[in-house]
Amino acid sequence: MVLLHWCLLCFLLPLGSRTQKLPTRDEELFQMQIRDKAFFHDSSVIPDGAEISSYLFRDTLKRYFFVVEEDNTPLSVTVTPCDAPLEWKLSLQELPEETSGEGSGDPEPLEQQKQQIIPEKGTELFSYKGNDVEYFISSSSPSGLYQLELLSTEKDTHFKVYATTTPESDQPYPELPYDPRVDVTSLGRTTVTLAWKPSPTASLLKQPIQYCVVINKEHNFKSLCAAEAKLSADDAFMMAPKPGLDFSPFDFAHFGFPPDSSGKERSFLAKPSPKLGRPIYSRPKADIQKICIGNKNIFTVSDLKPDTQYYFDVFVVNSNSNTSTAYVGTFARTKEEAKQKTVELKDGKVTDVFVKRKGAKFLRFAPVSSHQKVTFFIHSCLDTVQIQVRRDGKLLLSQNVEGIRQFQLRGKPKAKYVIRLKGNKKGASVLKILATTRSGKQAFPSLPEDTRIKAFDKLRTCSSATVAWLGTQERNKFCIYKKEVDESYNEDQKKREQNQCLGPETRKKSEKVLCKYFHSQNLQKAVTTETIRGLQPGRSYLLDVYVIGHGGHSVKYQGKVVKTRKFC
Repeated sequence: MVLLHWCLLCFLLPLGSRTQKLPTRDEELFQMQIRDKAFFHDSSVIPDGAEISSYLFRDTLKRYFFVVEEDNTPLSVTVTPCDAPLEWKLSLQELPEETSGEGSGDPEPLEQQKQQIIPEKGTELFSYKGNDVEYFISSSSPSGLYQLELLSTEKDTHFKVYATTTPESDQPYPELPYDPRVDVTSLGRTTVTLAWKPSPTASLLKQPIQYCVVINKEHNFKSLCAAEAKLSADDAFMMAPKPGLDFSPFDFAHFGFPPDSSGKERSFLAKPSPKLGRPIYSRPKADIQKICIGNKNIFTVSDLKPDTQYYFDVFVVNSNSNTSTAYVGTFARTKEEAKQKTVELKDGKVTDVFVKRKGAKFLRFAPVSSHQKVTFFIHSCLDTVQIQVRRDGKLLLSQNVEGIRQFQLRGKPKAKYVIRLKGNKKGASVLKILATTRSGKQAFPSLPEDTRIKAFDKLRTCSSATVAWLGTQERNKFCIYKKEVDESYNEDQKKREQNQCLGPETRKKSEKVLCKYFHSQNLQKAVTTETIRGLQPGRSYLLDVYVIGHGGHSVKYQGKVVKTRKFC
């Protein structure tokens, strides 16, 4: 199959005016090619500026190719996994002179052709493993033959690929607003009302868009492709396509994509061949729903079950290109049928709590034995939440909590504690809480009073930045991550970007700088410094430090934006 792909590539490359013409793409011809599905029928060539959908059999490597004809060409490649993690790698090979289209056109002996198309290893440009929507982008790429290799080791799956040499002007994916979160504005026993900020793609770029809302009980989705794969988890979906047999990456009936306009099923779905086909796996229909609502940015989900946690995702879809972008999803638990019960806290166990906007939640902690002190750990993931603690009816504590806080109260034999959590006016609150009477190692790591990251301005260079942060007497693991941001990036954007309870496992592998253990018995000396190298001149970077406790729960320090020197 690899040899066939290379033969196809060598056949297509001389026809520069008929296939890819990079970077000087003929838009009229390009649109004609996209409309003609037969042109890319079972093709290994990625078209410039179009998102393709394809399928991977488990443990079967798949390769795609495309050509950049001129040096210093911008290049962007985006890979969207759907229902399984992917391993993918992008590499570069020099463009063979035989494929430049300047030859005589005379056919060569078969053995000589085979020698010419045997692939070399090439230069690896980028690799990734996971289920995130990941991309490679370069403002100046050399000419040559680019190879994209994809592998799924978990199961048969499908995915999407988008490649372009004009990333500045294409804007293939709809843009998100400055606040990409989905808010829960109203919560009932069987209904939840969602609201979100509109996409600039419609208001500023004047492109047609629609919003699709996905509801399920398991988790949030990172892409619409992943949600559609889960939505189609039935017999028809699991009937995998057969390479070379009526299979086109532009026609994916029953694979999470709409069927063709005729409404007829593909032949390999209607009458699968027992000799060529794979086993048909029977899977129960997923408990998931997708509703596309046009361009409205508020929606009420109805017919939900009481006292049930649901996950809500919103995707903005470009109606012309059918590409989509995911908002930051949310989750909520519908109200109980009867009066809401007080949540019982177990000693030393972390409990996740959701408090609706302006709402309140009551928790109860009753230690089973006498105790000298009780410690409450509160980690507010989103916005500020108010906490009140009463012991046997007497108010002991009333404070607003943002980020992570620890409160230690004097104990009393057979005492019972009632905790009241009150949400704020801005939106719903998500937090983690732990109550314990035990000393020693806890699920939450110990924190210093000051969780800021300090940057040393005099130690800045064009390619590095030096920062410091405080530790404690307890030995903990610290991991530091970096992310390039715009110069206009500020604290408000930093808070809106993501749930603060999300740990380092949600970050891209490329953003990780290092991890190390640190502590000091002398608190005055419990400070550590680190120099982040390999930065670009005149660029701004967001630095995040995570401290990971013995129980595996991580807490993020306050992020710090640093800017490298432009001239050195």
